[in-house]
Amino acid sequence: MKFSTMLSLLWVSALAAAAAVRTEIIEYKHGEVTLQGHLTYEDTFRGPRPGVLIAHQWKGLSDYEKKRAEMLARLGYVAFAVDIYGKGVRPQSVEAAGAEAGKYKNDRALLRARVNAGLETLRRHKLADGKRIAAIGYCFGGTTVLELARSGANVAGVVSFHGGLDSPRPEDGKNIKGKVLALHGADDPFVPDAEVAGFIAEMRSAKADWQLIQYGGAVHSFTDWNADGSMPGAKYDERADQRSWEDMKQFFAEIFK
Repeated sequence: MKFSTMLSLLWVSALAAAAAVRTEIIEYKHGEVTLQGHLTYEDTFRGPRPGVLIAHQWKGLSDYEKKRAEMLARLGYVAFAVDIYGKGVRPQSVEAAGAEAGKYKNDRALLRARVNAGLETLRRHKLADGKRIAAIGYCFGGTTVLELARSGANVAGVVSFHGGLDSPRPEDGKNIKGKVLALHGADDPFVPDAEVAGFIAEMRSAKADWQLIQYGGAVHSFTDWNADGSMPGAKYDERADQRSWEDMKQFFAEIFK
């Protein structure tokens, strides 16, 4: 090995060792409601960088979304895990989570307003390149980022991981400005074929720039390593998880080029 090459490798190794992921807890408002999100970035990068908003699953902002934020930070993004429910509202049981998520699924205007509040908080942060922002979401969060797009938000793209694909107002698809990527378990019992067909029809009618990728054998929550199958129809699938993450990375490479 050439001495110069060895020095380069040592320098890269030293930088990697010195890199640290930083997290800021950010409180922000939607009307009179206080929301609490987590912003994560790697401190070896300097200046503004593309931002990724993360919308949580139905139990609210948790360690799961924080881990995904860390993974995105290590890819060079500034990630903001938003809070849809409100500070301290973190339902733990299936019943409580279903009731809380239902408030927003049944009031899409409120859901859009909450996620847009998080988007603007990320956009204003000094480390975020306000012209290069995407949004991703898991389950309930997948529905959330699709509603963000339907609201006409100025984002480069949105990625739904095993999210609900329905829309009470499919005509709002015409408002979509960025690109759409839906990552879906082909055997997800919570998103029936009719809902998938409705999503396709909506995207076609809107003439959106969209993709739908289905993973054979995968059910709901296929990216959630905490989903052990105790809830029928929801189970982690390592292969689909890895494939969907790579599909997201490729999508980001396209929209942030």
